[in-house]
Amino acid sequence: MSWMRPIRVAAGAAFLSAAALTALSTPASAADLARLRNGFTIRHEHRQTDGANTRLFLSAGDTSFIDVPTTEIEGFEKDLSPAPSQAGSSPSPDVNRVVTSASATYHLDPDLVNSVIHAESGFNSRAVSRKGAQGLMQLMPGTAGRLGVTNPFDPEANVGGGTRYLRQLLERYNFDLVKALAAYNAGPKKVEQYRGVPPYRETRAYVARIVHDYNQKKIAEEKQAADASKARLHMKTAKPSGAKALN
Repeated sequence: MSWMRPIRVAAGAAFLSAAALTALSTPASAADLARLRNGFTIRHEHRQTDGANTRLFLSAGDTSFIDVPTTEIEGFEKDLSPAPSQAGSSPSPDVNRVVTSASATYHLDPDLVNSVIHAESGFNSRAVSRKGAQGLMQLMPGTAGRLGVTNPFDPEANVGGGTRYLRQLLERYNFDLVKALAAYNAGPKKVEQYRGVPPYRETRAYVARIVHDYNQKKIAEEKQAADASKARLHMKTAKPSGAKALN
């Protein structure tokens, strides 16, 4: 059951406007990995830095990006793994199946669940962070235990538990997606402590990335539906080939 409309929040908007970036730009030949202090890496096509923040562009253009504090980046290295289209940028048929099933069980939009998985693990079911989060939806051992997930590396168990947890957070915050995502990343106690998204750049970047990714999916679906509607209307109104005009 799909229940959400696009949030229309541009990725990175919470941290730094495009005009705030200086002209210093460092192209990344092919693709690079930014190694973060929290143990994660971010694959990007090119980057732009103003000293305090580094903007990592996720595609060849400038529309999809993540802003990361420069101090949180340990370094850069060449990405020697296959391109995302071949390894990890989209769900496999098996992951699609478990996402569809879990989303139906907990009445969430599968596009949202896929956006969370994309941000959490890049669709790597064996992913482990330095903090100990595991699997596709990066469940911490304590959270996994409370959700009854005994094997966090099993895609079905992990996505089932992560989707259930996301649903619980949405209900807790009256379906405020931004607060729910912030709680998924930083924990509910921090969201309640700050009465909203905690002032952690990592959490804000995380929320912005998922919202942007989810919005892009919804915008693409809306365009596809509009194009299909126009095509059907055209078929109905088009004059049959070879038909003679009636007097």
